This record gives sequence, structure tokens and C-alpha cells, in this order.
Amino acid sequence: MSKVLIFRPQNVALILQSRIMKKINLLFVFATLLNLKSVAQNDLPDVKIKTLTGNEVNFKSLGNNGDTALIVSLWATWCIPCINELENINEQFEEMQKETPFKLAAVSIDDARTSSRVKSFVKGRGWNFDIYTDINSDLKRALNVNDVPHILIIKNGKIVYQHNGYVPGNEVELFEKLKTL
Repeated sequence: MSKVLIFRPQNVALILQSRIMKKINLLFVFATLLNLKSVAQNDLPDVKIKTLTGNEVNFKSLGNNGDTALIVSLWATWCIPCINELENINEQFEEMQKETPFKLAAVSIDDARTSSRVKSFVKGRGWNFDIYTDINSDLKRALNVNDVPHILIIKNGKIVYQHNGYVPGNEVELFEKLKTL
């Protein structure tokens, strides 16, 4: 004897409802995993960078300034937009600090071949902020940064803002964002 399946509308509806619920559950799990990843990316990496005098500094400790925001600029001596951005920020640096207290750290991603230029390059520019080097790109990789210039704002040990690339006027947007924190 063979079984005959009878498709009744209510059976079809139950089958479709079951399939839809499975897809919704999968989407929920996927969205949760994406959310966990984005939270993890807001955490500061435990990576060593160096000052221009060669002292090692833990990047994570730089971002733990309490309530004072930290702007981090990843840049390179060969990157014209990076230099333009830092020059424009430097021109307004002191005035903006009077309005909204913050710290600024520029992290050069120059590699072993070009890193020897960083110290003299910065000295010639007269920049009034802290300069660090990330010669092996450990910080760049840990932050998942592909291109420079790349700006981060860190507050209370968390990355609260990121921006990649530079066009004149981006520094105004950056300072406006600082005021809202």
C-alpha cells in the first residue's frame, strides 16, 4: 500500500511558516554575530607602537584618557592627503583645544625603509601633537585599516568615530564631531 499525501491549505501554511521561522532564526543569529564583531572593533587593540625617541607605548593605554577624547591619525610621510590633513588640523589645534579639550596622536605607518624620515619630517613641520610610529603595521592591522589617512576618535577607551580619506574641510567635520561627545 502506498501512502498518498494530501496537501491541505493549512498543512501548506504550516510548512511555509516553519521554513520562514528557520530563515528568521538564521538571520537573527547572523545579525547577533555581526553586532558582536562591531562591538569588538570598537575595543582598543593591545598593540605596541613607538615614540619618536624609540620608547614603546601600548596603544590601548593611549586611549584610556578618561573623559578626554583622543584623535588618532594614521598617516605616512609619502601620503599627501595625510600631510594636508595633519597640517590643517595643526593650524587649528590650539584654538580647538580651548573649545573642546582633546588630545591628538599621529601614528606614522611608514615601514622600515621610510621610517627613518619621520622624525626629521615632523620636526620640519612643527606639529604640536604627539607622534608615534607603527613600523610593522601591527596597529594598522589590529584596527583593520586598509588606507591612510584614517582618523579615529577614542573616548573612554572605545572607538566612537572613524573616517577614511581626506578632502579639505574634513577637519571641520572632525571638530564638530568632537563637540558632540
